Amino acid sequence: MQSKLIELNNPVEEELYLGDSEPPFTLQDLKAAIPPECFVPSTKRSLFYFLVDVGIIGILYAIASYLDSWWVWPVFWLAQGTMFWALFVVGHDCGHGSFSRKKWINNLIGHLAHIPILVPYHGWRISHRTHHKNTGNIDTDESWYPVTESQYREMPAYEKFVRFNALALLVAYPLYLFKGTPGKPGSHFLPSNPVFRPSEKWDVITSATLWTLMLGCLGWLTYQWGWMWLVKYYVGPYEVFVVWLALVTFLHHTDPDIPWYRGKDWYFLKGALSTIDHDYGFINNIHHNIGTHVAHHIFLSIPHYHLKTATEAIKPILGNYYRKSNRSVFQAFLRSNPSCHFVTDTGAKVYYKSKKELQKD
Repeated sequence: MQSKLIELNNPVEEELYLGDSEPPFTLQDLKAAIPPECFVPSTKRSLFYFLVDVGIIGILYAIASYLDSWWVWPVFWLAQGTMFWALFVVGHDCGHGSFSRKKWINNLIGHLAHIPILVPYHGWRISHRTHHKNTGNIDTDESWYPVTESQYREMPAYEKFVRFNALALLVAYPLYLFKGTPGKPGSHFLPSNPVFRPSEKWDVITSATLWTLMLGCLGWLTYQWGWMWLVKYYVGPYEVFVVWLALVTFLHHTDPDIPWYRGKDWYFLKGALSTIDHDYGFINNIHHNIGTHVAHHIFLSIPHYHLKTATEAIKPILGNYYRKSNRSVFQAFLRSNPSCHFVTDTGAKVYYKSKKELQKD
């Protein structure tokens, strides 16, 4: 079966293309096609990528501080915010246990990668685990899942603006950390969040405490050097990082041609296939090839530096079930953002609809 790039214009075309049949392969088939070494993390190699990211971040800070010009700061924000995002992806590997086979190393580097960019490592790690276990399931997915038509109708105007306006990318992630998602409230800083197990209480408290200390450190530096220092050296890069995180996550899970499932029609493999790869051009290597998202969702224990090899290995088996956008990142966003607002209240397999398609009362 030859693999093709699926980039269809409407769900009906995909139904004709894929049909309603179950995937003609299993997880075992896919795993057998991937070289065994792809599943083995190398602590030394993982540390190399972490140290390179930290080194580049340090160099960018040194250059910006030396030049200290308003002609430079916006460029610095864009570059440094992208490196914050790359550092997040390294911590993302730690959260999946694909940075190292040693748990303590994953937790140590995960905190070192995430706390400086104000991500509560354990709180995020656990909620992200829930997302991966339930990808494509309307009822149980944890992030970037669609609201139903009835939920959309009842949603206050301000909430629609925050969720569906392009400017939401600037605030989506901080709000998610503190409040959770619509219909599934819960703070990543409190053990009372339903996604946390009782046994994970102290993990959550540890990361929340370190996050608070980082915030206090930023406050102290701001007191010493002023608000403009904070804007130039931290807020600017942080906002670029937040946009990258929200944009990438949005694109991998929000597309009018990707199906969502309910009830018994969902199972792990079908849900994992309900994501889409994107090509970020020269950014691919900088943010550790996170655009190879289909393979990552099927086998989340694969380190980022093996994802391209794993993807090429499973594409012949996936065939038309492998999805990769042939649009640019901006084209994909401009297509999905105005057309993916809700799904119908009923149906075992559903697709995003636009607010223009709201049924008339």
